[in-house]
Amino acid sequence: MTGKERREQLLDIGRSLFADRGLDGTSVEEIASAAGVSKPVVYEHFGGKEGLYAVVVDREFERLLRLVTDALNSAIHYRGKLEKAALALLEYIEGHPDGFRILVRDSHGGTGTGSYASLLSEIAGEVEYVLAQEFDRHDYDDKFAPMYAQMLVGMVAMTGQWWLDVRKPRREEVAAHVVNLAWNGLAALEPKPSLDPRRRRKEQERRERAAEKAAAKAEKAEEKAAAKAERERRRARRELDGIADPST
Repeated sequence: MTGKERREQLLDIGRSLFADRGLDGTSVEEIASAAGVSKPVVYEHFGGKEGLYAVVVDREFERLLRLVTDALNSAIHYRGKLEKAALALLEYIEGHPDGFRILVRDSHGGTGTGSYASLLSEIAGEVEYVLAQEFDRHDYDDKFAPMYAQMLVGMVAMTGQWWLDVRKPRREEVAAHVVNLAWNGLAALEPKPSLDPRRRRKEQERRERAAEKAAAKAEKAEEKAAAKAERERRRARRELDGIADPST
């Protein structure tokens, strides 16, 4: 095995052990034993478990940041940006659960990048830039863009941490519901959210038809009630007229 291959092997093994036990719960002996090497080999490549941990964290940090940033930049429309970013995070969690578990742990002094919070701050900076442009376009006060960026990133990030363990529903459905809340708000939630714009359009058309049908039914009911009230009024009027004229 070449030195590069050995280094990658140690990184893979370290990632798995750190995800399961954390930095403090993992020893150099365990890493070396799992790799089938002596402890000096680990020290030679990384200077110890802290150095290995730092490289693992940096790699996962950069991987996730790149995925989310690329997602934000790959869509034209703002809803599409949000959809792709949410889906990118969930895809990363699904494909790299060990890496995500390491990132969401408390930061450690041995890392060169920092904590999950610093990663979210980087992502929020990208989102802030996107939101500032949108705020300007709609004449909103862009000084609130940083706050809204934190809200959006926090919502997606917390959902990702929850989904890491439950894994239900599937990632596309989770992303659709996250965007549903972020884009529409509680007052205008879509009953059946989807990432597919064609399905959303069909569902919107179905709801509009249902609303029109309900409105027509309500209008017909009102007309029926009004006609009944008019008949009752006329009957009461005839009864009163009969009382007023005893000869009839």
